[in-house]
Amino acid sequence: MPLARNPNALGAVYALTAFGVYSTHDVVVKFLGAHYSPFQIVFFSTLFGFPIVTVMLMRDREDGNLRPRRPWWTALRTLASVITTSAAFYAFSVLPMAQTYAIIFAAPLLITVLAVPILGETVGWRRSLAVTAGLIGVIVVLRPGAAPFSPGHLAALAAAVFSAIAAVVVRKIGNEERSAVLLLYPMMANFLVMACAMPFVYLPMQPIELGGMAMIAVLGFVAALLHIAAYRSGSAVVVAPMQYSQILWAVVYGYVFFSETPDWPTAVGAAIIIASGVYVVFREERPNVSRNRPVLATTSRSVGGTYPRISSFLRTFRKDR
Repeated sequence: MPLARNPNALGAVYALTAFGVYSTHDVVVKFLGAHYSPFQIVFFSTLFGFPIVTVMLMRDREDGNLRPRRPWWTALRTLASVITTSAAFYAFSVLPMAQTYAIIFAAPLLITVLAVPILGETVGWRRSLAVTAGLIGVIVVLRPGAAPFSPGHLAALAAAVFSAIAAVVVRKIGNEERSAVLLLYPMMANFLVMACAMPFVYLPMQPIELGGMAMIAVLGFVAALLHIAAYRSGSAVVVAPMQYSQILWAVVYGYVFFSETPDWPTAVGAAIIIASGVYVVFREERPNVSRNRPVLATTSRSVGGTYPRISSFLRTFRKDR
């Protein structure tokens, strides 16, 4: 059957391509992270991302201002986004790519946990067991006592935790806040916070390295467009699990560019985490299981970046349909 006649297959292809581009984005972050602080990388890639986002916001025809309707939740989500970005960039800089992804893949499991107090979600014993298994998978990847626990591991865990917080908050306030607020506040906060850090971490850059900073913004934008196309074509239950294809890209890119080979604990732990996450996704799709569908409703990938969240882009696009 041609892809055009099979929306879910088309959505899967778009999603797989998007996550391939996202992984290329992370390779550039890792290359630059070998020489520059994550604060400097975030600052410049956010700076280059502003013109792109401005063009996207020209599609937003909703009247109003940029004052958030839920300021405290918006502040929490903005803080979580800033921490996620810096922590993820640092983790990619110092850890093997496959290990970084494996840890950050815990974010959908943490979303399920956080949805209970924040969204009033009821989580049954099946999803609880899946979350427990996934968190055991994280422990397998970290293997405490057998390998040193580094700041990079802590950063990857922080990226997973705060990415989950940001996602659940968006689920809580997303229907009330303008897309422009959801798009701009995290980017502006990233820019301002990193600007304050720049006097302490800045290192001069060659034109090719400055181009790498711009490439991060461009790759994030291209991946976001493909990700949007995936959700507009296929159902969430098909598109969402495609994020785990990044572990394959991580293995290939890690081997080719950084001479990385995943060890057995990382491979086993990643398999447990992915299996748990996929089960949670399919479980949420079943009727009368999840009232909020927090994981399926989280359209952005878990790894933070200098590009806005996909959910905000989707809302802007849908207004023009």
